[in-house]
Amino acid sequence: MMPEDLRTISMFDWLENDLLLTITACAPASSDASFRRYFRVCTPEQQFIVMDAPPDKENIEPFIRIAKLLTQSQINVPSIFQQNLTDGFLLLEDFGSQCFLDQLNEATAADLYQTAFDSLFKLQTQTSIQNSGLPSYDEPLLHRELAIFDEWFLGQLLDIQIPAAVWETVRALLTTSALEQPSTCVHRDYHSRNLMVLDSDSPGVIDFQDAVIGPITYDLASLLRDCYIAWPEQQVEQWRFNYFERLQQAGLIDCSPAQFKRWFDLMGLQRHLKAIGIFSRLHLRDGKSNYLGDIPRTLNYVTTVCAAYPELAGFNGFLREQVLPALSVVEA
Repeated sequence: MMPEDLRTISMFDWLENDLLLTITACAPASSDASFRRYFRVCTPEQQFIVMDAPPDKENIEPFIRIAKLLTQSQINVPSIFQQNLTDGFLLLEDFGSQCFLDQLNEATAADLYQTAFDSLFKLQTQTSIQNSGLPSYDEPLLHRELAIFDEWFLGQLLDIQIPAAVWETVRALLTTSALEQPSTCVHRDYHSRNLMVLDSDSPGVIDFQDAVIGPITYDLASLLRDCYIAWPEQQVEQWRFNYFERLQQAGLIDCSPAQFKRWFDLMGLQRHLKAIGIFSRLHLRDGKSNYLGDIPRTLNYVTTVCAAYPELAGFNGFLREQVLPALSVVEA
């Protein structure tokens, strides 16, 4: 059943009266952690995806601009056939409904991840950051992301407060590690739900509108320390090392494997703290409580990394003594 609301009425008016399309079927295609919605619409000739992005809540201009940028870098992103900036609608190429997460298992992982590494390598080597117009993943943005964890997970969901000295140590460590890395184009959500399995030129890459210029390990950490699926650490280390060698051979990095691992681990920690905060906000503010189930896996990444770095001992103690017990009450 299609939801009947003013947005869908406006969408059909645009499709049928402005674009003169004959719509034979329409159904929700997916939703994400934003105010955007996606619908799959069918015509007698083909099917499309319509992005519904309310202009008062979402700006579709970055999606349009970054889609063009990534296409120039030979990243397979959906073609934009029509756009309606005033009302916040885009008519997009349909990449189907099979994302990596749907097909990943022990038998398929090697081949699927290889295509993901190849696409990421093109993103990092073929996108000119000097002329990209992308914002920088700078210190204020890093701090705003971490504040989501503090406000929504610790404060709103668990109702606990982190000692100021402990939190400042975490912020300083993660910020320093992120900013000392070589910069590249960063998708910023490069994971199994945003990589689509296609018959040719796979993966199709979606949800790229928040791309920035930032740390070279960010997207690799998003992919290998995925909030939605976890792999044995030995496998993750092998994938990470192989990609490290690829970057090194291309001249994108000049560091030791140990330094790259540290960057990767701490970048993943930054991302996972932000993600836990976002999952909490989606539950509390937006009523999307299904994301709560992803917090334990994501928090496990956090505690594992904290246990490996002496500088994070205070934070690790706080997590184990206060956060994990409080979370178990929420889950119950």
